[in-house]
Amino acid sequence: MVGRILLDAHVKDRITVNKQFENLPRVYFYINVLGGGGAERVITNLANMLAEDNYDVTMITSYEVEREYILTRNVRRLSLEDKDSQRSRIIRNLSRIFKLRKICKEEKPDILISFMEEPNFRAILATRGLPVKTLVSVRNDPNKEYAGKIGRFVGKVLLPMADGCVFQTSDAQKWFPERLQKKSRIIYNAVKEEFYQVERTPVRGEIVTCGRLTEQKNHGLLIDAFAEVQKIHPYATLKIYGEGALREKLQNQIESLNLNEKVFLMGATNDVAKVLQTADLFVLSSDYEGMPNALMEAMAAGVPCISTDCPCGGPRELFGNLCAEDLVRCNEPKQLAQTMEKKLEQNDQSCMQRKRAEQFRPEKINYEWKKYINELIVT
Repeated sequence: MVGRILLDAHVKDRITVNKQFENLPRVYFYINVLGGGGAERVITNLANMLAEDNYDVTMITSYEVEREYILTRNVRRLSLEDKDSQRSRIIRNLSRIFKLRKICKEEKPDILISFMEEPNFRAILATRGLPVKTLVSVRNDPNKEYAGKIGRFVGKVLLPMADGCVFQTSDAQKWFPERLQKKSRIIYNAVKEEFYQVERTPVRGEIVTCGRLTEQKNHGLLIDAFAEVQKIHPYATLKIYGEGALREKLQNQIESLNLNEKVFLMGATNDVAKVLQTADLFVLSSDYEGMPNALMEAMAAGVPCISTDCPCGGPRELFGNLCAEDLVRCNEPKQLAQTMEKKLEQNDQSCMQRKRAEQFRPEKINYEWKKYINELIVT
């Protein structure tokens, strides 16, 4: 087997379970890690869903991290390395491509599905010449994810070599060559059923957002806008859920605006549905996004939502024309503040957004994934 492939604590049980699936499609997934972001959550949910439907599913990560999304016992887990490699980027990529190729050559999956830029190009190179279909997925704004000369080469030259591709928005799809567009699909993220069952008891003026404390999420914009909102709505509060490198910077911003008793950095949460129970308004202030899970979950829960009209068009597609007034330009604190003020003065105008959220139900999204995967396997 591959040099340092590691199996998790109950892999033996998983292998035993998987023996009954020998005649069913063998679907392998590949992503760097299973901790942290929305792409990791989506690929975990997708793997679990297929395993529940009796597909033979294996999840491959480059390495393991402490806090990971949970795979069901029916999903076999492999890691290429025991920790993140500190070698040069070239050596690291070559090593991971070699190990991934060896797995595919020895175990012969029907299809390898990868998420994110680096796993995507590794998956394509690792399966060249092998009888393994490759399905890549673009999970963020391609202008960011495939930036620079190397990124453009990967996006414009390597990705079209895949057998298929899943995009989240039409804007992202249009960035890539027509050769890839023709064999691709646009599939939204699935929102867990628990969000559709949230029983809301909103606290007047409670504004929430969820997202890593990074430049991309631009929580600083939201804090600046809130500083204006609370002058008109002094009862309002802002709760920011998430962790990241900008915590100290954001806390300093809160203190400089004398908002210590109004704005709270709540840290990470494992129960977003509970957070949304009391939310009076949800705001996404990102500079760019793929398909923002946090926004979709808030819409499904029936929380009134506002979002920046950020590339690559995820919030715009989610809201549709009938909710276009809930979009604001990126980096426009005045417009964001005005929209938040207007939304707080309305009496829960979330019905249209919640209706749009019916498109994200798990059974619909999972069906689209399974249909596409099966089409690629048999062609």
